[in-house]
Amino acid sequence: MSHNQGIAQFAYGVIESLDSEDTEDVNDYIERLLFIFPESLLLAALDMIDRENIIKFTTPWGYSQYQAFGSTATYNVFPRVTSGSRKTEPYCTCPSFAFSVMLSKSEYMCKHILAVMISSKLSKCPERSLGPNDLAKIVVMQCSNV
Repeated sequence: MSHNQGIAQFAYGVIESLDSEDTEDVNDYIERLLFIFPESLLLAALDMIDRENIIKFTTPWGYSQYQAFGSTATYNVFPRVTSGSRKTEPYCTCPSFAFSVMLSKSEYMCKHILAVMISSKLSKCPERSLGPNDLAKIVVMQCSNV
């Protein structure tokens, strides 16, 4: 495991430890996140949550996908998925993820992924049900904006 992967795993653990019912530990939780993430990234993610710019779409068969309404575009966010003993890494369609996470490896995740993970743990993510055609429309719309 590389140094970056180790820190990313630590970050996932900190985010997973958030308890939406325990409001007294929020400051401690924020301090732990500031130890891992730049303040600007964390504040941008929290701002997205406050503005309800993260939407969770769920299909009848249980598939979930998120959309993050960024400052210039809408991005698809695919959180970590557990399948048996395997976990996939999160992915976002934003340019920041492609450059800062994938290419330069200067960040562990973009603000959209961080916002999705935090909002999910806090139950602050509006959820919408989708049928198969609705999901296809979202994907086609996203791909046509590239």
